[in-house]
Amino acid sequence: MERVLVTGGGGFIGSALVLHLLAETEVEVVNVDKLTYAAHPDSLAAVADHPRYHFERVDIGDRPALEAVFDRHRPDAVIHLAAESHVDRSIREPAAFIATNLVGTYQLLETARAYWAGLDAPRRAAFRFLQVSTDEVYGDLGDRPERFREGGPYAPSSPYSASKAGADHLVRAWHRTYGLPVLVTHCSNNYGPRQYPEKLIPLMLFNALAGRPLPLYGDGRQVRDWLYVEDHARALWAVLLGGRVGETYHIGGDAERTNLEVVEALCAELEGRDLPRPPGVRAFRDLITFVADRPGHDRRYAIDAGKLRRELGWQPRETFASGLARTVDWYLANPSWVERARAGVAEWLERHYGGGGER
Repeated sequence: MERVLVTGGGGFIGSALVLHLLAETEVEVVNVDKLTYAAHPDSLAAVADHPRYHFERVDIGDRPALEAVFDRHRPDAVIHLAAESHVDRSIREPAAFIATNLVGTYQLLETARAYWAGLDAPRRAAFRFLQVSTDEVYGDLGDRPERFREGGPYAPSSPYSASKAGADHLVRAWHRTYGLPVLVTHCSNNYGPRQYPEKLIPLMLFNALAGRPLPLYGDGRQVRDWLYVEDHARALWAVLLGGRVGETYHIGGDAERTNLEVVEALCAELEGRDLPRPPGVRAFRDLITFVADRPGHDRRYAIDAGKLRRELGWQPRETFASGLARTVDWYLANPSWVERARAGVAEWLERHYGGGGER
């Protein structure tokens, strides 16, 4: 494998994957991204001139532009990350999620299928299309103790998760009907450096440092499994290289926490550092508040990543505590990135949360 096309490489998980591939492998990386609000160019500034990095500003819904990218770069694999991913935005503005996550995936599949069909026999046999999905397609575990396993029934709750579920079904149908060699992964909640500030951990971090409230939906006891983004990037590469065609692999951090526990851990991490307190703030934890729950809010997600560990030998390197410390380190060391990213989403945060909020 010499050249990998990554869609959505300017986003949070995508940029972590691009950086991992350039640092830890010898492949060329083609980043296809239309650079929406959530794709921060600064995240990949350090590799902009890397000899193995190529950037194409293209919307995956634009078939002619996609075809030109495939013809120009001749990739050996596609890792499909491009997606609208913020649940709260999907509730207010679902059309963009259908356009990108569902229709965009269809256009990418058709482009990849035509390209794959025209390859010579050895390259056609080696080609892979990796669909990167989410545990949210499975819906709500509620109070049940089990974890999501590969092959479980889909029951999406939000426009976001429904659009990702539809994309997964298209990918699997293109495998069964046309023989396209696909792989599918489902990950749990990611966190780490370069995450956009509308998501839980960076949003709460920035609010805490500014002395603003830390609002949690409902009682704050919704449970998620937390996965450090660099561990996710390593897992995606492992699946691409060693996964069995047509199979699904779960990627989880084995770190279930309630949202309240996550925010309390973040506050404790900040308390343990020599940071100035905002005016009137005695302890960061005192900023935690509870607000009305959002519609259709799932109570618990939990991933069983045993198949990935057994078959490919992957396991997370970071615990939740070590990953959280590394995350805070990065944001504190990169205030200019934070400032520009937060400015880009300020209007949304104010309109949706009144300056607070989560996820």
